[in-house]
Amino acid sequence: MLHGMLKAEGLVVNRKRTYRIYSEEGLQVRTKKRKKLQRPRQPIEVPTRVNERWSMDFVSDQLASGRRFRVFNVVDEFSREVVGQLVSVSISGRQVARFLDRLLELRGRPKKIICDNGTEFTSKAMFFWSRETGVGLGFIQPGKPTQNAFVESLNGKFRNECLNRHWFRTLDEARVEVDLWRKHYNQVRPHSALGYVPPEQYANQAA
Repeated sequence: MLHGMLKAEGLVVNRKRTYRIYSEEGLQVRTKKRKKLQRPRQPIEVPTRVNERWSMDFVSDQLASGRRFRVFNVVDEFSREVVGQLVSVSISGRQVARFLDRLLELRGRPKKIICDNGTEFTSKAMFFWSRETGVGLGFIQPGKPTQNAFVESLNGKFRNECLNRHWFRTLDEARVEVDLWRKHYNQVRPHSALGYVPPEQYANQAA
């Protein structure tokens, strides 16, 4: 490109001469090689009891005004229960940590939580939260959402059965509908992977 520009101005003719001058003057633009994030593969293993392992992820939607908001979903991989959902315009790693603290108080502590490599989950706030609570964070490999299949499945159901069926005017209205959906999902809706019983009933039967 540089040779073409100089040739058009009548300053050079020979491409090799352009390259020699380019090299002698040290004009090479050095590109910085980005380090690829290496994460070990997270095997998809079915837990054997409640609170053995959770999964977490985000889903995005928008209000009638066009304002974007997010829903933070947490699911128990054994019972398929929606452990909790946080609805907000923006959710930081610190907010995720605080919300998980509330879930631990209500439900108890899981051994591990599977998540992707989003900035909220790889933040310092989550690093210290994991260290302080003793809950391990299992990061899937970048670009491999199937390694977080339980919450990905939940996200799809949540979008089809809740987000796509409602037109939220306010964030509070969204929170109400999300809460209603979660209660119905956990307590009423039969789950095919659980022998067509609701998640809470399955969890109680396995206790």
